[in-house]
Formats: sequence, C-alpha cells, structure tokens
Amino acid sequence: MVDLIDRALRLWSDPVPVGEEGLASFRTVYTDPLRVNGVPTALVELVERARMLQRALDPLSHEVFEQFDAPGRCAFVFRLYGRHVGPLVTPLGDVAATGQVVEMRGMDIFEIDDGGVAGVWAIADWLALLSQAGTVALAGGESPTG
Repeated sequence: MVDLIDRALRLWSDPVPVGEEGLASFRTVYTDPLRVNGVPTALVELVERARMLQRALDPLSHEVFEQFDAPGRCAFVFRLYGRHVGPLVTPLGDVAATGQVVEMRGMDIFEIDDGGVAGVWAIADWLALLSQAGTVALAGGESPTG
C-alpha cells in the first residue's frame, strides 16, 4: 500500500496535466466516483482541488510521517506545505496569497477496492494553515502546531 500512497501524493504535488489527461492520471489511483468522507464525489472535483492547491502553494510539497495498512484500508499522517503564492480555497473562504510558507497537517484513510482508492476519510488542520497565513489570530499568539 506504500506504493499507492506515494502515487496518490505525487498526483497532488506534481503538476496535474491539463484537460482530460489530468482526470486520466487521477483514475490510475482513484475510482470515479469515489466517496470522500462518506459523500459520493466525482473524481474531477479532486483533480480541480489538486490544481487549486498547486496554484496556491509553490512548490506544493508533501511529507509522510506515519502510515498503517490493514486489509482493504491504509492510513497515513502527512503534511502539505509550500509558499502561499495564489488564492487558497478554505472552509472559511478564499485566502489571497500572502507569500508566507504555510503547511497543513492531515490524516487520510483510504478504502481500497480492486487495487484503487474507492473512498477517503480525510482530516485536515486548516486552523494551523490559516494562522500561519495570518488569516486568523489565535488567543495568546500561539501556533496550533506548536
């Protein structure tokens, strides 16, 4: 499953090909549609999300801290990071480029079916990223990632 995680993360950090090629590249790892946090989602939504992150963070890089495998599942803890150079779509709205180096830590659980990712349960620390970008201020001025 390590290979599957590596291939998935490369899809997010390597430039996504334009047009249908981008969707075809994501289909080498993910089913279409797939479930994201239990919600059926068209794969094109993930492709567009990856493109947005790549426009927002330059370069968009990743690091895996831990990973675990189980029958039909794998989980991994990671961080995405880069210089914030473009608009970033967040749960609190769009954030204009700040020029700051920011990171988001998260954890994904992949549901594997026939060698592909059929579902993803994802948790992301948007608060830390928004704090680093100066969009939100935390009481006491402390960073949520320590």
